[in-house]
Amino acid sequence: GGKWRSWKKRWFVFDRTRRALIYFSDKTETKLKGGVPFQAIEEVYVDHLHSVKSPNPRVTFCVKTYERTFHLMAPTAEAMRIWVDVIFTGAEGYLEFLTEADVVPATRSRHKFKD
Repeated sequence: GGKWRSWKKRWFVFDRTRRALIYFSDKTETKLKGGVPFQAIEEVYVDHLHSVKSPNPRVTFCVKTYERTFHLMAPTAEAMRIWVDVIFTGAEGYLEFLTEADVVPATRSRHKFKD
């Protein structure tokens, strides 16, 4: 992995249509900065071990994909619990959708979002 720099503020959106967690540079921005397809999410967890130096460790959580781990910070502990639950459910729901459709990918495809 690369060397940890500093926290950059981003506006995340749970996008059911794209089946992805997408993000923008801020709340008012319309140009997509990046995203994570639900199928790429391996784990969503609270950063109890404080693996990164967060300005507010109590509300820091992680979204782990096969390519990288996103360290996210919510405005409150309650918001963090909601985000963790929603992202986990979205990723799990995607897998259930595949199973119900009898479509099981042989390998995970590596979708990229244009910056």
